[in-house]
Amino acid sequence: MALILNIESATTMCSVALGKDGVCIDFEEVNDGYSHAEKLAVFTDELLKRNHFSPSDLDAIAVSKGPGSYTGLRIGVSLAKGLCFGADKPLIAIDTLKQMCLNSVVQDVISEIEDPVLCPMLDARRMEVYTALFDKEIESLNDISPVILDETSFAEELQKHTMLFFGNGSEKFKPLCLSQNGRFLNGIWPSASQMTSLSEKSYIEENYEDVAYFEPFYLKEFQATTPKKGIV
Repeated sequence: MALILNIESATTMCSVALGKDGVCIDFEEVNDGYSHAEKLAVFTDELLKRNHFSPSDLDAIAVSKGPGSYTGLRIGVSLAKGLCFGADKPLIAIDTLKQMCLNSVVQDVISEIEDPVLCPMLDARRMEVYTALFDKEIESLNDISPVILDETSFAEELQKHTMLFFGNGSEKFKPLCLSQNGRFLNGIWPSASQMTSLSEKSYIEENYEDVAYFEPFYLKEFQATTPKKGIV
């Protein structure tokens, strides 16, 4: 039984939530581009004050570990680490794709399907997405990987199962998927409010990260670019 601050910053969604005993009791979020640097710490402070808590009252801090954008994850993890160091609390890392499967819309839909396969997708670039497959119990069926989408993507799985595609990367696959077993859910984003049951489970199991050395799972390695010669 724990009070856990959950932080989500893997995409353009900037989100924080308080979980108590695995249930979200309050949250703040906005999806207006990469505003994490300006809003994530402010949201955290407002959320704690509104619920009459301080960082010392928390049992742990959980952060979305990716896959996701370099900038967003770096800001979220830096905030989480700072809180852990400052309040001497353990750090919990949550799989971004897995927590997307706990969206209430996704859960409502899979309750009506006998043997679905869930396929959250995060946009990478061009026709590439980062994705993984999950069963109805939100158990992983494969490793997270980059996939370049075409008409043959997930053909084997679509022959055997009803597949649910969601996340900001799924929009690119919709016109390519001709199978009647493919269903697409709109408006599904990573959210700190969806992390609370997973972070509670990790807390009970004492599944913690090393605060000093933890690194998130970036979509792409960050590369600084330099202008080409002759270009001003």
